[in-house]
Amino acid sequence: MSSTIYDVASRAGVSIATVSRALNAPQSVNAATLQRIQSAIDELGFVPKAEATARARRSHRQIGVLAPFFMHYPSFTQRLRGVAAALQDTGFELVVYNVDTPEHVAGYLHSLPVARRLDGLLIISLLLDDVSAARLLQHRLPTVMIEGVHPALAGVEIDNVAGGRLAAEHLLAKGHAHIGFVGGDRQLPGYAIGTSALRMEGFVTALARYGVTPMLPSFQPRAATHEEARFQALDLMQQPVRPTAIFAGNDTLALGVLKAARELGLRVPQDVAVLGFDDADFAEYIGLSTVSQSLEESGRLAVEILLSILADPARMGRRVQLPLQVIQRDTA
Repeated sequence: MSSTIYDVASRAGVSIATVSRALNAPQSVNAATLQRIQSAIDELGFVPKAEATARARRSHRQIGVLAPFFMHYPSFTQRLRGVAAALQDTGFELVVYNVDTPEHVAGYLHSLPVARRLDGLLIISLLLDDVSAARLLQHRLPTVMIEGVHPALAGVEIDNVAGGRLAAEHLLAKGHAHIGFVGGDRQLPGYAIGTSALRMEGFVTALARYGVTPMLPSFQPRAATHEEARFQALDLMQQPVRPTAIFAGNDTLALGVLKAARELGLRVPQDVAVLGFDDADFAEYIGLSTVSQSLEESGRLAVEILLSILADPARMGRRVQLPLQVIQRDTA
């Protein structure tokens, strides 16, 4: 005999209403209570009734997007634009779940597969552990990851380390020998990918091959904002030997570098060249040289893969790596 929502409530020591909220709005449930409910669901193997699931899917036809801090980073907005464009004529509704704490991520990763209100799920810029990936597979929720990857799931990715190497090679080819790096990653313990750190790894490795030591700020990055990048850039530009070029871990950070250069009266690119990463919408507008990772294309391609999985579940593990290229504009 299959378990019911009543059994879950009893095992977790909560009301049925609380279990319902945990499934449908996990961010509204206390973290400790949510963990008890999640454990009870897993222990009991609880699955909503098949007829209710089918009814929900027929009435909703929804594709979910799980993304961290998407309102604060241009890269997420552009990816979502690609997702929305690809879904426009498919009859699917787009539902966005914004997460800004590890508890939010864990809650949605547990509740969305079990609630079965979605036909498919896109996960942007998050790492998944094996337990979360297994739950998605167990409950047959077709899932495609963008930027983050897991071997059991389909995904669209780039090689961030290779992107850092590409940036270094571009600046070296321009004749720069004093090259700085400004970085910072989003803070989401357990789920953050650390793209800036990966790009820095490739950047440093490439410079080392040519005998060049990167110039780094005298303090560790504390955030991933343009104001944080401004502080780092001011630190670099006021060192005894000033860098003639700075690579920023993303285009938002590059904005902070440009502001710092302006404050110090330095000309870009004559006194200091600035190279970003992402090719955000504003990059072309302000003439920012950057490494493009085809943000909108990643969203469109992820939807194509997801729709192909819905048509043929055997394609669950397909992964695609997008190429990177330097877009040279005015700043580097």
